Amino acid sequence: MSCPICAKDTDAKYRPFCSRRCADVDLGKWLTGSYAIPDQGGPEEEREDDSADTPPNPSGPRPQ
Repeated sequence: MSCPICAKDTDAKYRPFCSRRCADVDLGKWLTGSYAIPDQGGPEEEREDDSADTPPNPSGPRPQ
């Protein structure tokens, strides 16, 4: 298995990375949003708009 950051052989101590440095580089990418999945728009936006038209729960809050 090779390191996903630099392609060197992995070290069992830092697996799947080869070193602490590569593990930190990967963490930095997660924290800055480099690995974020781009938003496609689509039906999710339409559902948010439709939810405002949904009537409230007919059973109401549960009595205590």
